[in-house]
Order: sequence, then structure tokens, then C-alpha cells
Amino acid sequence: MKIVDAQIHIWTRGNPSGLHRKVSSFTAEEALAEMAEAGVDAAVLHPPLSWDPDANAYATRSAATYPDRFAVMGQFPPRDPAQRHRIQGWRDQPGMLGLRWALLHPAEQEWLRDGSLDWLWPAAEREDLPIAMMGGLFLQDFRRIAEAHPGLRLVLDHCGLVRTGQDDAAFANLDELCALAALPNVAVKATGAPHYSTQGYPFANIQDGLHRIFDAFGPKRFFWGTDITRMPCSYRQCVTFFTEELPWLRGEDLDWVMGRAVCDWLGWDLAFD
Repeated sequence: MKIVDAQIHIWTRGNPSGLHRKVSSFTAEEALAEMAEAGVDAAVLHPPLSWDPDANAYATRSAATYPDRFAVMGQFPPRDPAQRHRIQGWRDQPGMLGLRWALLHPAEQEWLRDGSLDWLWPAAEREDLPIAMMGGLFLQDFRRIAEAHPGLRLVLDHCGLVRTGQDDAAFANLDELCALAALPNVAVKATGAPHYSTQGYPFANIQDGLHRIFDAFGPKRFFWGTDITRMPCSYRQCVTFFTEELPWLRGEDLDWVMGRAVCDWLGWDLAFD
């Protein structure tokens, strides 16, 4: 089984935000070494431009150097009219598969409502570019965009859960999240799952919630991953949490969740057979 991490960050400078490792760099080579130790074959890079302005370029260089190991979900300033032309031919960059904006802060989320990003959704739909966002922070806006643009593939980051919550609080909007599964253009990255539990490995108190999300979206729209530089456990434990500890995830479904599905959804042509 080929294992593909749906989200990691690499960077060469800056001060990492939030719970990310407080190191000045985490290089492609360092990531590859940790991936090898954990049994991870490939990863989708999400450039952390919030602390490293050169992260997008570094990610594409890394994907060019290691094309079977890295692909990229990049970004550019979406409200800058001078930048809009970049969406045309976006995939021509090495390893580039699509776009990702976290939109963590309320001021950024307001862009979803004030018209700032109205140009983006139809443009990405025309260019067949999937977009990932921290949609668990704005599920109603996420649904509105998905319904208005059925040809636009959208991905909910980090299980689509309440970002600042843990244990039961993380799953406060679970019904609303699972209802989005009725829209066939919406998928979920099951990245960062261990973060949502205050218990130790194997994070028993979030397993039922993850099962509900999996049942709603199915194995082809539910992507394993880590966001490893802020995880409270080892990389290998992030893998075995899904491959060994979830009794409802076995066989062909496990193969899809652990890598095949994210590559299929994003259009990353990796060999799986």
C-alpha cells in the first residue's frame, strides 16, 4: 500500500505560527527522512506563506527535485487584482496540483462574504483547480460556494472540525459537516486528527467522530494526512492510528484513504500498482 500524506509544510526561514515546531527551517530533505522512518511514500506540500514568503517557490523546487515524493497545493494573494492572472496555467509549475488558503482569521473569512473572492471560484472551476480551505471555521460559507460551483473540487482541511476545539468540542458541528457529504464536489482531509484529542495514542475518544465523517464521505473523499510539524505524537503513530487502530478502516477502503484517494482527487499521477 502506497501512503501519501495529504498535508505537510516545509520552509527555509521565518517564525512558524501556532503549534508548529519552533525551528527556523524544515527542509525537503528533513521531511523525506521523517517520512522514510514513518513509512510514508509521498506528501502534498502546503507552502506556509504566513511565515515564509519564499515557501511557494521552495515547494515547487522541491517537487521538481523529488517529483515522485512531493506535489504542491500553492497560493498567491487572492485579493490582489494584479495577481489574478496567475490562476491561468497554475498547474504548469512543477508539482502544482491546486490552491490552498487556510483563511484562519475572521478578517480573512470576511473575504468570503464581501465579494473579494467572488472572482476566484468560477476561475478555479474553469481551470479545473481544486481548492482546500479550513472550511470547518465557516461551514455555511463553504456550503454556499460548493453549491454555487458544482464543478469546483473543494477540500475541507483538518477533518472539517472546530479548529480550536478538542475532544467533544472539536466535533460540535459534526452534523453540519457530515451534511456537506451530499455535495459530490466536497472532500475532507483527515489531517491533524491527533491534535483534536487530549488523550494519548490511540486517541480513542475521537475515533467514533472520525468514523461518522468517513461514513458520510466514503473512502474516496476522506484523505489521511498529518500536518506533522504540529502533531502531538510521532509520525509513525500518525500512520498506525489509521492503519492499525481503526477497526472500521480495512482492505480497499484503507488503500484509498491512505493515499490513493487524495491523488485521484487532486490529479497527482502517482503509480499505485
